Amino acid sequence: MRPSRMRWTHRIVLVGLFTSFLVGFTVLRTPHAIDEPAASLLDKDEEDLTRIVYPSQAEMHWHSRFIRPQDSLESLYGKDWVWVARFNRIDRRHAYPGVTLKEPDTMAEIRNYSPLPAEYEPARRYAKYILVDKGEQWLGAYEHGKLKLSMPAATGKPGTETPDGTFRIDARHLTHTSSLYKVSEEGDQYPMDNALRFYIDNKQIGYWIHARDLPGRPASHGCIGLFDEEMQQRMFETPAKPVLLDSQKLYAWAVPDSIYGDDDGSLQTIESGPVVEVRGELPRVLPPRHY
Repeated sequence: MRPSRMRWTHRIVLVGLFTSFLVGFTVLRTPHAIDEPAASLLDKDEEDLTRIVYPSQAEMHWHSRFIRPQDSLESLYGKDWVWVARFNRIDRRHAYPGVTLKEPDTMAEIRNYSPLPAEYEPARRYAKYILVDKGEQWLGAYEHGKLKLSMPAATGKPGTETPDGTFRIDARHLTHTSSLYKVSEEGDQYPMDNALRFYIDNKQIGYWIHARDLPGRPASHGCIGLFDEEMQQRMFETPAKPVLLDSQKLYAWAVPDSIYGDDDGSLQTIESGPVVEVRGELPRVLPPRHY
């Protein structure tokens, strides 16, 4: 009996060591650039969107909601998931387990939420005027000063901020892709559907408003990204049923065929495009919480 008991003890020890190794490897590994979106195991606070301070939310009432493995925006909020996504400036692909969202105390408070003014005096003399507020991570489209479209945006992150100033859309490209960045290390160039160019810097790098992922914080290399779940479905096969299509709506409004001619999908320069104003500082981020 003793040899058998010793063998069983050894098995327990070996299983324990192997389990410890796997857990240690999982915790210590740094997520790879081509991994699917997932919570950071090295920095829990990185995925806490309640730390991002938007001025428009100062008087609003919300609390923290930690996303568990069984949760999704749809399962938590039903048809109101769209408003929660907009309130947090996040898409469904990035509302993964481990993320902490701002959940409104009452859903009615965030329905039709928009942090930009319904009327904007500097835009009054323009037929079409785009205002991008970096502090709010939000874009508004105005016609003669009145807000027509309002949508969350992801501007340049610290170190690669979107340039401030007043510009004009000078090109459109329905099927644009990045010349600098890829979806993965060995994958396709990053898609930039519904692209509107508003600036070229002294290094001849173009800055665009375009479709991209929205992770709930400033995230780009300087461009301005908008919701487009059709692009995500095409590239990442999620979500199954695209709903958030803001980049398509802005593109159709800003550079319609009725004004600029038929759009065959290729890069086209345009004249007298809508004005684009980029203003503000990036939102303040609160210090990490203690766990």
